[in-house]
Amino acid sequence: MTKFLRDESGGATVFACFALTGLVAVTAVLLHLGGAVAARHRAQAAADLAALAAAQSLVGGEESACSTAALLAQRMQVEVSECRVEDWDVVVSTEVFMGPSPFVLGSATAVARAGPAG
Repeated sequence: MTKFLRDESGGATVFACFALTGLVAVTAVLLHLGGAVAARHRAQAAADLAALAAAQSLVGGEESACSTAALLAQRMQVEVSECRVEDWDVVVSTEVFMGPSPFVLGSATAVARAGPAG
């Protein structure tokens, strides 16, 4: 009986299993954080470009400007959540869903403003 209590064979295997589990968990967290950062940058880039395009087509009216912003965002596979005109500035809000479903990881949002060059 005391032979089994003092026998340490297999201890390294158990330690390696716990270490691998921790490594996999850290890797999964880093992948999710990287995906969130990438989605945020994608949403901001789409908001910036959509606001610039909308400001350029603002001469045709608010409806024309917002439809231009929505078309550009759609081509970038981003959803425009809000488009409004304040004086001569266009404010565009975009939203990108992270992951396969919006309910799993949420969404990244961004806001951009563009107007005429002064």
